[in-house]
Amino acid sequence: MAEQGSDKVRDEFLSESQEIVEQLNRDLLAIADACLGRDPSTEGIRVDPDLINSAFRAVHSLKGLAGLSGVERMLHMSHHVENLLDALRLGKVLLTPHVLDLLFEAIEHYQLICAEVADHGLQAASPPSALVDDFVNRVNRSANTAAALVTKPAAEPTAGDFDLDPGLVAALTEYEEHRLKENIRTGKNLFRILGSFPLMSIDVELENIKASLKPVGEVIAIVPGSSGTDPECIDLEVILGSPHNSSAIVGAVGNAPARVMQVARRNTSPASAASIHPSDVQSSGPVNPSRPPVSVRGTTGSIPQVTVKESQQQVKESQAADGGDGDGDGGGRQEQGHSLKSVSQTVRVDIRKLDVLMNIVGELALTRSGMQVVHDELRRDRVRAELARALQDELRALTRKLDELQAGILAVRMVPLQQVFDKLSRVVRRMSREAIGKDIHFVVSGGDTKLDKLIIEELSDPLMHLIRNAIDHGIEDQQLRLARGKPAAGTVAIGAEQRGNHVVLEIEDDGNGIDTQALVQRAIARGQISEDQARDMTRHEMYELMFLPGLSTRAVADETSGRGVGMDVVKTNISRMAGIIEVDSEPGHGTRLTITLPITLAIIQALVIRAAGRTYAIPLNSVMESLMLDYKQIRTIERREVITLRDQTLPLVRLEDIFSLQRPLDMPEPRNGYVVVVALAQNRLGLLVDDLVGQQDIVIKSLGKTLQGIPGIAGATELGGQQTALVLDVRAVAEEAMPRISEVA
Repeated sequence: MAEQGSDKVRDEFLSESQEIVEQLNRDLLAIADACLGRDPSTEGIRVDPDLINSAFRAVHSLKGLAGLSGVERMLHMSHHVENLLDALRLGKVLLTPHVLDLLFEAIEHYQLICAEVADHGLQAASPPSALVDDFVNRVNRSANTAAALVTKPAAEPTAGDFDLDPGLVAALTEYEEHRLKENIRTGKNLFRILGSFPLMSIDVELENIKASLKPVGEVIAIVPGSSGTDPECIDLEVILGSPHNSSAIVGAVGNAPARVMQVARRNTSPASAASIHPSDVQSSGPVNPSRPPVSVRGTTGSIPQVTVKESQQQVKESQAADGGDGDGDGGGRQEQGHSLKSVSQTVRVDIRKLDVLMNIVGELALTRSGMQVVHDELRRDRVRAELARALQDELRALTRKLDELQAGILAVRMVPLQQVFDKLSRVVRRMSREAIGKDIHFVVSGGDTKLDKLIIEELSDPLMHLIRNAIDHGIEDQQLRLARGKPAAGTVAIGAEQRGNHVVLEIEDDGNGIDTQALVQRAIARGQISEDQARDMTRHEMYELMFLPGLSTRAVADETSGRGVGMDVVKTNISRMAGIIEVDSEPGHGTRLTITLPITLAIIQALVIRAAGRTYAIPLNSVMESLMLDYKQIRTIERREVITLRDQTLPLVRLEDIFSLQRPLDMPEPRNGYVVVVALAQNRLGLLVDDLVGQQDIVIKSLGKTLQGIPGIAGATELGGQQTALVLDVRAVAEEAMPRISEVA
């Protein structure tokens, strides 16, 4: 039991830490984007302080999580990274490129720690680590160096320059006081936005008003108000720094229950400190046009409680409509209107539990198929025709509900590709800084496209290999690019979009392109193809040589590439996910790689076929078409069976030959059958089969360790009626049939 409890703590730690690290990564990428083209010089790089503050909160959360879970190594590292980020947000340290590099490196250390916890448990990451200690020392040295670069202004700005209540200033945190001084130093106007907010909706109200104010300034602090006359409401005061005038701030606030007051500077006209209500200003146009026009009356000089009465009344009316008494009782009185309900509407679910549910749905689909067989038997019996019709109606209802259940579980499993793209952005940034003479511009699109969580996890490494190859082999150094008339910075782009039940990813660069002749010569030198074969190869067939094991055009291997591993791993992993990768390139202009993947592998559609008395299932995402064939149409070219399909030569493969099947004695050789045309990148291949049984949703199940890895077999599935079928791995079947890729034409 103790071990189970430890596993639960570990799983919760990994789930929570992964979310926080991903958020930290997004914050740092946003900071890096804001730094593009900025000159750090001696004043450092200035970015949105909210980004620095968000990164600080993420590391602070990791520190707390590590302390609760007993992961001492992460706790130790987070403490020092938190100190660095705290100094950054307080202006005590300048944000230099080197400091930003260290923050990105922290993410890699976090990931290493999480991987160690996942593999060996929480205690594995508790002892000190020389790697982490070295990193912490570099963080501290960098912080001291960056702190020495900070130059204080001759006249330090103070809150005394404005007509602010000293008590309010004293209540500010160190960070809020720093942001107040920074806004004063840069000549911003200060505003007080006062309002009274219902306790039941205060979180939502505050987030709305902060989002409205974000485009026009910086929310420096939110402090309690002074009146507090209504027990169901809380008075709050927002301190805002902005380069805009009062009209812009009022337009941004819109119809929120709040009053805008500009804070007067010392020795200026007191009129500038007057209270401004949204209805008192005729703005040329609100900053936030999505808000409706304001129509609220009030007088200046005090917080107008009348502005929130309507909101309070709406809350009471809503409570009454839900069966409450308007006072928050709801049959069991809550203290001062507080609700015990959780604000969050989300829960974390282990993907393995979703796998179990999906398998159950698959089993139900098989049960439905079995019921359909029973229905068909009943329908043949005229006496039971009425019973058959009733069963058919129930089967239709069951089918609808099963489809809805399947779609619902699939929707829960789907996660956006942005998670992978964010990780790639960090890697590209590091490689760009490490690559001598190269500057990389990384472009991402379609990050909101969703894929099955398990596919996304398996996709990370292949995409990493492709991006590395694009940077290392594709993008030229700056001098060569300029000589070719290209921009000094090379572009690597990745995009995704959903097309039906598939997701298509494109990785493109504007670099050298693929040297097909170098590929061919290397393959010949390694004995992987002959010179005769090379002469007959098309351009796309030459591209396929990239995926041969051990093949690399680089003469000397380095830390990034050149050992001939990577592209064959890409092909293997994508094939395992029932995906296809296609290559297109233009020498001197760049390369585009297109990956097509199913949105999920949990339940897939398959074409059920029969060959030599055996039943097989072919994943439908690999099937282009199927057609009847008179075997007299088959021709033989160079000892290979082919047919002509729409003026194209289509090579054929007999499954009985691939798997060395013996046709049953009572089953003579057929005179006609079917051709199932399957897609392999740019190539097409025809599978000769005896019969097409039909399409069916299937759940692929492993054959176990003993039978795992049989060429051409991806797994097994149940078809209903106690019938089991093998699921074909189409690519492996083709490779087993064709000694070399170029013969699949």
